[in-house]
Amino acid sequence: MNVKAISSNVGKALLVNALFMMLSIIVSISDGLDEAFAPLLVSFFITSIVGAFPLIFVRHSQESSIRDGYITIVIAWLMSFIVGMLPYVLYGGEFTLVNAWFESVSGYTTTGSTILTDIESLPRSLLFWRSSTHFIGGLGVVVFLLLIIPDVGSFKFRLSNLEVPALSQYAYRYRRANVPRIMLSVYVGLTVIETLLLMAAGMSFFDAVNHSFSTMATGGFSTKNTSIMHFDSPAIDIIIIVFMILASMHFGVIYAMLIKKSFGPIKNSVTIYYLNVILVLSLFITFILMFQGCYNSFGKALLASVFQVASFISTTGFGNADNALWPMLANIFLLLAAFHCGCSGSTTGGIKADRMLIIFKEIGNEFKRRLHPSSVFCTKVDDHTVNNDQISAVFLYFVAYIFILFISFMAVLISGVEISDAFSGTLASLGNVGPGLGGLGTMGNYASQPAFAKIIYTTAMFLGRLEIFPVLAVLRIVLNFRKNLQKF
Repeated sequence: MNVKAISSNVGKALLVNALFMMLSIIVSISDGLDEAFAPLLVSFFITSIVGAFPLIFVRHSQESSIRDGYITIVIAWLMSFIVGMLPYVLYGGEFTLVNAWFESVSGYTTTGSTILTDIESLPRSLLFWRSSTHFIGGLGVVVFLLLIIPDVGSFKFRLSNLEVPALSQYAYRYRRANVPRIMLSVYVGLTVIETLLLMAAGMSFFDAVNHSFSTMATGGFSTKNTSIMHFDSPAIDIIIIVFMILASMHFGVIYAMLIKKSFGPIKNSVTIYYLNVILVLSLFITFILMFQGCYNSFGKALLASVFQVASFISTTGFGNADNALWPMLANIFLLLAAFHCGCSGSTTGGIKADRMLIIFKEIGNEFKRRLHPSSVFCTKVDDHTVNNDQISAVFLYFVAYIFILFISFMAVLISGVEISDAFSGTLASLGNVGPGLGGLGTMGNYASQPAFAKIIYTTAMFLGRLEIFPVLAVLRIVLNFRKNLQKF
C-alpha cells in the first residue's frame, strides 16, 4: 500500500472542499457576516490544514496499484463527508451529529434527502455550502482530483479507470487523459447556461446558482421549503426538466453534440431507450392523474408528470408537486423511475439505463437461444458488442444492488420505520434519488426518521454513489490487512 500517494491525493481532494468553503465564506461576508460565518471559517481552516498537511510533509509517489486507487477513492469520499458536516455541526440548530452526517452524505452523494424542516431559515452562506456539496459530489471529488494530478505516471490512469464507470467508457471514445476535462467542461458549461436561463425566467441570481448546482449534480437540494413548487412558474419547470435530463445523459455524448454541432451523437441506443422510458412513464402517470381527477387540465397534468418522472429517473429529486397527494399507482411508476435511473457517464446514481438496456437485450437473446439452440446471438449496443465478461458484470451488479436494497430495507424496518417509508426511503437512498413516498416525498423530509435508520440510509447512499464494488473492495482489503496483523 502506497500511503504517500494515497494521503497526498486525499489531501488534494480536501483542498477542493476548502475552496468551496471559501466561496461560502464570501457569500457570508456579502450578507454582512451572517450566523454561518464563524462555522464556515473554522471549517475552512480545519479542512485546509488537514488537506495541506500531507502535501507539505509527505513526499508524493506516483507508483501506485489498483488497490491504492480503490483506497484513495473511498477515503477521499469519506473524508469529504466528514469535513462537509463540520459547518452544520458548528452551526447547530437542527443539525445534531447524526443529522449533520446525513445532510453531508446526502449532499456529496447528490441524493438530496434532507433533515431540515425549515430550509429558508438557514443563512444564505450555509445554503450555498449545501449546494456546493452537490456540485463537488456531482462530478465526483475524485474527478476533481484527476484534474490536478500530473499526467505523468500510471496512478492517474488507474484512478481514472476506477472512478469513471467502465460501462460508460465505450461511449466517450476520447483519450483517457481528456475524459476528466471533457466532463468538467460539459458540467460547468451547462451549469452556467442553466443559471442564465433560470435568471431570465425570474429566479434571483443566488437561487439560480444554487438550483443549477443541484440540477447538474442531479442532487435536489433547494433553497426553498417547497422546492421548485415555490416558484410556481411553468418556464422554470421546463428549464429544469431539460437540464435534469441533460445531466442524466452521457456527458461524452453531450460533448460530441456540441463539438460536431449535430444531434447525431444523441441517436444511440442507450439515449433513445432512456428518453423513451421517460416518455412512457410520463404518459402513464399523466393519464392516471387525469383519470383520478388530480388536475383539471391535461397540460398541467403532463407538465407535473414529466417533471416528476425526470426528477426521479435522473435522481435529482426536485418537486413541482407533492407526490404524497398523488394516487399510489402514480407513485409506483415514480419508484420504477427511481429504480431505473439515468445513464452511465453522467452525474446520476442507481442501476442506470445502460445496464437495464443490456439486461433487457440479454433476456431477449436468451429467449431466442431457447427457440433456436444452434444459432449464435450477440448482445450489442449500437456498434459495440457486449462480451460475456461485461454481461456477467452487469448481472452481478444488478444482483448486488437488489441484495443491498433488501438488507438495508430490513435494517430500516427493524429501526421501527413504517414499511412504505422504509422501502421508498431505502430505494431513494441507494439510487441517490432523495424523495420517496408519503412523509419522505418531494415536499417531505427525513427529520422524523430514527437515528439508526439515518445511518442505514447514508450507508446506502455511499454504496450507491460509488457503485458498490469499490467500497466492498476496500472492505476486503481492510479485512485481509487485519488477518495479516493477527498472524503477527
